Amino acid sequence: MDGPTRTIVQPEHGERFAPAPAPRPAYPPAELLMLLRELFADGEATMRIAGRRKLAAGVHRLWLEMEHRALSVVVKRSDPAMARRNRLVAERWLPAVGLEGCGPPLLGVAAERSGERVWQVYEDLGDWILDERAPEPERVEPAVEVIATLHTRFAGHPLLAECRLWGSDYGSHAYGSNVRDAVRALEHLRAPALELCVEHAAVRDRLLERLHGLLAEAPTRARIVAEHGGADTLLHGDLWPKNALVHPTANGSLVRLIDWDRAGVGPASYDLSTFLSRWPASDRAWILDRYRRSVRRAGRSLPSIADSNALFATAEYSRLANLVIWPAIAVWRHHPDRAWAFGELAALAGWLDQVGPLLPE
Repeated sequence: MDGPTRTIVQPEHGERFAPAPAPRPAYPPAELLMLLRELFADGEATMRIAGRRKLAAGVHRLWLEMEHRALSVVVKRSDPAMARRNRLVAERWLPAVGLEGCGPPLLGVAAERSGERVWQVYEDLGDWILDERAPEPERVEPAVEVIATLHTRFAGHPLLAECRLWGSDYGSHAYGSNVRDAVRALEHLRAPALELCVEHAAVRDRLLERLHGLLAEAPTRARIVAEHGGADTLLHGDLWPKNALVHPTANGSLVRLIDWDRAGVGPASYDLSTFLSRWPASDRAWILDRYRRSVRRAGRSLPSIADSNALFATAEYSRLANLVIWPAIAVWRHHPDRAWAFGELAALAGWLDQVGPLLPE
């Protein structure tokens, strides 16, 4: 699917739609500063943060200066559930299949005293994200190889139960669950509980009409996933090119997959649909062919292009339906910025209409 870059971010536990926060405390918090001293001060008398650069929401690169050296690290602030998921990926799940060198290089963890947020400190890997506007085969192909290896090695793995417990479930029922939850949330945006203006009511009704159509397809799409999705495997869950770092070295490319906040279990097509959709349409076929050749070496195969497109569309509809839920709930809970929430719902209605085959059949 081609379309505008998406800015909506699925919240954990509704955090995006909480009331306006109080003024931010001084940066860094004491818990993070103590962790940084433990990791890097190494008995030195001084350590200071010489610079800070925002990389993403809750993610910063810090430049640290000690008495005899300087270095940079990446710090990430997230809720405890996401932090645990990322830690399990780095320290347990990827090492279980020999891919510990391909995940996020986690150095330390510190929880805020409130228990609401956790700070994680990572080795700074530099600015080596893949450029989705101009795919370079010499950098994209090593990333595809790692993705294929992840999917094949984890297919049928005994740790999948733990991955599902602490991660998300993207299996055959996920599509129906997300669409039903989205419909339920939108249906509650009516009088007498709420009075909507004509414009907002039109957005609600447009989405409901589209989602009811998708709900009617749920049995068919569940069957497609069951028949053609293949074995469940560990999924990154948010596999945009920006979450793949590929660093050329003298000994070949070093690939790291980062930001596993949405990790979970399901068919490989869920990750592939996200990854392929961000590249220009003219490049998707060779990228998928590289993935196909990689999994074939492990004795696995991919479904036909037509079945793959059906799987990819199912995954995309499921993701978009899930994103509808949260601004709808925000409006139902009388979030003060109703116009903003309906702006996001209107954008989602447009994206649902844009979903189409990722690959030419």
